[in-house]
Amino acid sequence: MPPGPIRGPEERPIMSEKSLRPILTTAVVTAVLTGAAVYAVTHMPAETEIEAAAAGAASSASVELSAAERDSFRGEVRAYLMEHPEVLLEAIQVLEDRQAVEAAEAEVDMVRDNAEALFNDGVSWVGGNPEGDITLVEFMDYRCGYCRKAFEEVEELVATDGNIRFVLKEFPILGEESLAASQLAIATQLAAGDDAYKRMHDALMVHSGGFDEVTVRRLLSSLGIEEEPVIAMLGSPEVTEVINANRALAQKLQITGTPTFVMPETMLRGYVPLAGMRSIVAELRAE
Repeated sequence: MPPGPIRGPEERPIMSEKSLRPILTTAVVTAVLTGAAVYAVTHMPAETEIEAAAAGAASSASVELSAAERDSFRGEVRAYLMEHPEVLLEAIQVLEDRQAVEAAEAEVDMVRDNAEALFNDGVSWVGGNPEGDITLVEFMDYRCGYCRKAFEEVEELVATDGNIRFVLKEFPILGEESLAASQLAIATQLAAGDDAYKRMHDALMVHSGGFDEVTVRRLLSSLGIEEEPVIAMLGSPEVTEVINANRALAQKLQITGTPTFVMPETMLRGYVPLAGMRSIVAELRAE
């Protein structure tokens, strides 16, 4: 059964920093209250510690406070936070930094777990230096504005570096024209080979028309590609299988937008300027 549709960037709900902060603040306040309670117990005077130890013998899992003591403690904590609200922002920043590190580590694990399908599936077009020391995989959509923006820069990166193996993953997520464009590109590769595919890919990156049969034939003819074998391959199970495999792989990697770039130990979600890509490649080689 083919995987379900994957939403493009326009469909992806985004929680703003403004809406996220109340949630994080609640979590931080809870943590602060809990930590303060522990602090209060662990910094009691010696006599009080003895009493607490005796009480803990009966129930070591909890600290019993009277209702009045709880209200007093909460009031003191609230007063402190009102006087020093920057503490909350600092705690939220620590939480966000920690979550970012955890997310990056999870992405590395996903790349490792799916390395064969990513870098050596035997189907995706491979360009650049086939023996390059770094493999760069791009999940792309021909109707994606940022894919088009990245197109020439990625081409320049691969050409000027000389030691990057470049893999393209057809990942149509922006509607019927995206799907039609990917079907045409894959059908071209299957029917006419990798060189013809690259010519078609480059043409589709700047193509602004539709994909009716007349337009498709004209495009094939302009690229010097025999029309009939490609037309016959359009909509075939082989073409559908490639697209479904890429979508299934994207789901495993939690990729929902384009462009997404994957390198060993690294996943870049979204457009990255040429200088940034070069810097990342240099860092990977330095490791």
